[in-house]
Amino acid sequence: MINFVKIIFIFSLMASPCNSLELYGKFTQGGLITGKVDKKIDLYVDNKKIKISDKGYFVFGIPRDQTNKIVIITKKNNKEVNKLIKKVQIRKFKIQRIDGLPKRKVTPTAEDMKKIRSEGKLISKAKNINSNLSYFFDSFIRPAKGITTGVYGSQRILNGKPRRPHYGIDIAAPKGTSVLSSNSGKVILSERSLFFTGGTVIIDHGHGLISIYSHLEKTFVKKNQLVKKGEIIATVGSTGRSTGPHLDFRLYCNNVPVDPDLVISSN
Repeated sequence: MINFVKIIFIFSLMASPCNSLELYGKFTQGGLITGKVDKKIDLYVDNKKIKISDKGYFVFGIPRDQTNKIVIITKKNNKEVNKLIKKVQIRKFKIQRIDGLPKRKVTPTAEDMKKIRSEGKLISKAKNINSNLSYFFDSFIRPAKGITTGVYGSQRILNGKPRRPHYGIDIAAPKGTSVLSSNSGKVILSERSLFFTGGTVIIDHGHGLISIYSHLEKTFVKKNQLVKKGEIIATVGSTGRSTGPHLDFRLYCNNVPVDPDLVISSN
């Protein structure tokens, strides 16, 4: 387990509290960084302005393939206060081969593609939600009991054909095993039979951070429902593109997939 890394930078300029920046997390590929800053300060990460809550909390993700150093800048009244440059730890990702998938699930038909494109719009909309909820600053829990059979970032070869990396973790468990909400939030999608992910639930935790639960057998929550951390939201299944009962669990931060294992182990 990767130890939780806490970094607190106290900027000395004017020795003012508004110049302090707290960062929590691991600066590595797939890492999730949360933090706190004076709400009067503007924060930029790699030239992108980061949303700050009314209590000064914020969050951002580090892409799987990020190799450049991350530049963090704080500004007040449009004037740069401080600049921080963080090196990103490079990871070596696994190669995972999965055989025995139905041919249509690897090479969809033209009719299947219509369904996939339609569902893709639903997923894309959910990934781009950036609400004012602030549950993202609370700790996340493992959403199901079981054995981890797939890890974040692994290059997948399906029925002998290379595909995109896997952006979640797979937890193998018997059908009917309870799936818990990894953190409190609002359900923004609840579907029973998407082409690739089957039964799927997506929960918004605020500021662009969402959790996705896929291949579910049963779902117990509806869109716009508020859920608490640890609440049962579904059961493990083998729906969609799947070779056996398991939960595919993912976290996205402003459309950047981050490593759930890193987030959970940092608690």
